[in-house]
Amino acid sequence: MKVNTDGVLLGAWSDTTHKNLILDIGTGTGVIALMMAQKTTNSTIIGVEIDPLACQQASENIENSRFSDRVRCISTSIQEFSNTSDLRFDLIITNPPFFSGGTFSSNENRANVRHTIKLSHTDLLMSVKKLLSHDGHFDIILPYIEGLRFIEMAGAYDLYLQNQTNLITRPENGVERLLMRFGKFPQNCVENTLTAQLKHHQVNEYTEEYQALVKPFYTFL
Repeated sequence: MKVNTDGVLLGAWSDTTHKNLILDIGTGTGVIALMMAQKTTNSTIIGVEIDPLACQQASENIENSRFSDRVRCISTSIQEFSNTSDLRFDLIITNPPFFSGGTFSSNENRANVRHTIKLSHTDLLMSVKKLLSHDGHFDIILPYIEGLRFIEMAGAYDLYLQNQTNLITRPENGVERLLMRFGKFPQNCVENTLTAQLKHHQVNEYTEEYQALVKPFYTFL
């Protein structure tokens, strides 16, 4: 699994203040889990990954990092983990599979990543509800339409939208992604917009706001 922009953006956006125990659902190569470790000093981070080979790769990446004493990967489904763990997390974060419709890939691993086959939004919300601490936060990134549906679904599991950042790739485009933070208590949602790139003809020239957000995690910005 390759590192993708959505995962890095979510990890950079997530607020780790006073988050001592963090869970990364579907950790893949472990990039978000390692970002959480980079952003904190004493937090413990657990990555859950259903694919054994991906979990092995994440574990290798963790061992080769300076955060190996605070980060670990568990090879299991989040459904099984939530049913067996008595841990409660201050922050749960995920860059989940999001295409719940369309044509399925002939490659099983790619299909599992790109479609909600093994992790439906219902299962995800049920697991988060069980595992999130009383004052904890749940951070997620989804495409715009999927995100709006997810917000509606979350209320049925007593998870309420608290922060929302609308991601626009370029000024001439509409909102493409929603970065969302949920908690267990209703409150007025803080909403803002983040534009990633400058005008269309200035390809790969990023806005100052976007660069400031992700620069700590890239070597070329």
